[in-house]
Amino acid sequence: MFVVTGGAGFIGSNLIAALNATGETQIILVDDLSDTTKIANINDLRITDFLDKDDFSEELKRSGLPRGVQVVFHQGACSDTMVSDGRYVMDVNYEYSKTVLKACSASGTPMIYASSASVYGPDGPFVESEENEHPLNAYAFSKTLFDRYAFQNHRGASGQLVGLRYFNVYGPREAHKGRMASVAWHLTHQYFETGLVRLFEGSDGYGPGEQRRDFIHVDDVVRTNLFFLENANLSGIFNVGTGKSRSFNDVALAVINACRQVDGEAAITLDEAQREKRLNYFAMPETLQGKYQSFTEASIGKLLSAGCSGPWTDVDKGVGSYATQLYTALKAT
Repeated sequence: MFVVTGGAGFIGSNLIAALNATGETQIILVDDLSDTTKIANINDLRITDFLDKDDFSEELKRSGLPRGVQVVFHQGACSDTMVSDGRYVMDVNYEYSKTVLKACSASGTPMIYASSASVYGPDGPFVESEENEHPLNAYAFSKTLFDRYAFQNHRGASGQLVGLRYFNVYGPREAHKGRMASVAWHLTHQYFETGLVRLFEGSDGYGPGEQRRDFIHVDDVVRTNLFFLENANLSGIFNVGTGKSRSFNDVALAVINACRQVDGEAAITLDEAQREKRLNYFAMPETLQGKYQSFTEASIGKLLSAGCSGPWTDVDKGVGSYATQLYTALKAT
């Protein structure tokens, strides 16, 4: 039996779908369904039971993990980097995670949990080492602190412990995230609504739309989780990215050409998209200035050395197919 916290969320629901595809249905889905839009993520999944996040936390404190749990995939978190209520973020991301970890440690149950590339701050280097951690907001701080707590206090625990620092994840089942959904999701909706897309103007020495991130498809993130499920002897903190940064302009062009293909139109170049005003730029909001990662690129040597290798989904293919799916669905509504 598996426990997936945040199981109605983006990565959690994709993880359950992947487990279902292997024939696994003995799954306890844990989440907070106050936001009922997440129901769309899970109405096609097969699970054994559902537990509210707060009820699950109390049960862990009272009696530990349910009998028969083989692995806990702890994906649940407040992932909104702009939330100003630090107390809430620390409660959900830090205290709750400590409760899950203590229960796993007490029973020797493997725990594979979601960390974040946000711990590295704006400049990197993006290598799994404490001296590279420079969190800029409450979300990043909560993830940094839990990583340190977990591996300083539970390093000797008998069960597997894996923290996965996700870089910029995109793909299906993320609509509920709203403003925190991936840039690919937002740009596809922009194109559907207006026939054009918009990106930030230049920042930190990068030209308009030339800021670069390590964009990784959710299928690759799920595959990484399942790799550690199959390799219970491995523990540690690992970056989960492609190891190759791509510009936001690359993502935008992949979206534009995917939508154009659905509309029966020929692909265009970046220069043409800019010249025809299919791709425009606007000033970065003040709330993001000084808190924005203009460049990320995962160092994945540690992940590769563990045996988890690619091929990773290329942005042109991954974003293109995802935008095609989204755009087709939007046009059908």
